Amino acid sequence: MSGTSVRRPRVAVSRTALPGDSVSHLATRFDVTAWTAPQPPTPAELAGLVHGCQGLLVLGSDRVDAALLDAAGPDLRVVALASMGYDGVDVAAAVERGIVVTHTPNVLADTTADVAMALILMARRRLPASMDALRRGEWGAFRMDAFLGLDVHGATLGLIGYGQIARAVARRAAGFQMRVQHHHPVRREDDALSRWVPFDELLQTSDVVSVHTPLTQETKGLIGKAEIALMKPTATLVNTGRGGVVDEEALLAALRCGALHSAGLDVMTNEPRTDPSDPLLNEPHLVVLPHVGSATEATRAGMAALAARNIEAVLDGHPALTALPGTPSLPGR
Repeated sequence: MSGTSVRRPRVAVSRTALPGDSVSHLATRFDVTAWTAPQPPTPAELAGLVHGCQGLLVLGSDRVDAALLDAAGPDLRVVALASMGYDGVDVAAAVERGIVVTHTPNVLADTTADVAMALILMARRRLPASMDALRRGEWGAFRMDAFLGLDVHGATLGLIGYGQIARAVARRAAGFQMRVQHHHPVRREDDALSRWVPFDELLQTSDVVSVHTPLTQETKGLIGKAEIALMKPTATLVNTGRGGVVDEEALLAALRCGALHSAGLDVMTNEPRTDPSDPLLNEPHLVVLPHVGSATEATRAGMAALAARNIEAVLDGHPALTALPGTPSLPGR
């Protein structure tokens, strides 16, 4: 019997601070090389990390372009995103190279919907402004006109996009007796939760507009100056989809002049936003969160675990569990 050992496939992981035991589990099957520095790797550092790997586990914030795929080399078979969104991946370049790309649907919809509802409540009722006043010691005698917001119960909710997260928001909205309507590019018929309406009608008639679309060439800047102008001045805009879908300058302008009541964002362009003087972080009618829609221990662990299972499946010669829509689930040119 030969004493030579079979070399195990190599898997690169762009972070080690992942909830759950997905990285340690991968290490029982594969040679895992993980980025251990506290700051995310630069593109050059990530390229060095992935050289010679067969599998790659990354976050949605990592840029996976043709240069990174080529840096990995010809043996790369699968890129697994611990994310539902995949706008950071050059999907065409991956497919051209025969590389499977996976994401994590069916894991984070309910958790992200919870945050969408929280943003609706916080923005529409202007709760952060009242909290800030309290911390400044400005809670004085009771006044009937202090900290007035607008009702959420009984309001009309318009959902842009009608996928897993939007449907989860619709289920929550039912508990607030909200009237729910949605728009999706491919018309999805009315159901017990919501009815389909044209895009302009949704903007014109909704008290709350909640964005649930991926960032694509078609959706980039989907909500801009003209679209915000169609909305009621008493309306609230919430985005838990992707930052580039909403024109942030147009949103700020509308909030400042009173053309829009309030807004809540969990996603922004050019994340992370770290400048304390950033206008986006200082607008009193805007609630901003640091992309925490899926941030519970169970959900983030589930996302990492599904990404790891996708890597295992492909490297074991099986179809990926959750390949990107419209892409192959097995590697090969």
